[in-house]
Amino acid sequence: MPDFSDQAEVTRDAKFATRTTLLARRRRLGDAERATAARHVQADLADLVRRLRPRRMTAYVPVASEPGGPELPAVLHAALPEGAELLLPVLRADLDLDWAPWTGPDDLVAAGRGMREPTAPPLGQAAVTTADLVVLPALAVDRRGVRLGRGGGSYDRALARVPATTLTVVPLHDGELVNALPVEPHDRPVHAVVTPTNGLRTLDGAAPR
Repeated sequence: MPDFSDQAEVTRDAKFATRTTLLARRRRLGDAERATAARHVQADLADLVRRLRPRRMTAYVPVASEPGGPELPAVLHAALPEGAELLLPVLRADLDLDWAPWTGPDDLVAAGRGMREPTAPPLGQAAVTTADLVVLPALAVDRRGVRLGRGGGSYDRALARVPATTLTVVPLHDGELVNALPVEPHDRPVHAVVTPTNGLRTLDGAAPR
């Protein structure tokens, strides 16, 4: 049931204001700064994949100013062990996420909300529950693992399906790991972030059990 209390409204307003500030900061990043950040994020995530050797993982195609660059799926797929599978999100009409295998950069199509999606048949919303590693986007994450997305709720629903023992990692730009973010009851924490300067960091109290 939706929460219409005064406190819930204050929290939603705080999230909106924080999103606006973060998006404006990302838009001010120059092309060279974005490219350098993407290289560092790609390298650190690829190192993580090679170390964990997941049999199935999820990621996404970064767009616009999102950290990681559009080459991120190709970099992660190359780091996977032979026969392992990379799934990318497919946005449903209800804004929930389905998942489909990545089969190469030429097999991506433009979709809603600026996303690029694989053309392979989707495997269902529950496919994310079988991943050994989940890489997902955010505008910021705080030190408790609270994640601030763009407000559509797609990844909130996906994260609600992910087992607590599955490592969840968010690529960020420098300055987007913050002390505290506004949080609502449906928000699910993530376990770690990757930033260009500091690499992989596991968050306080958010390590997978």
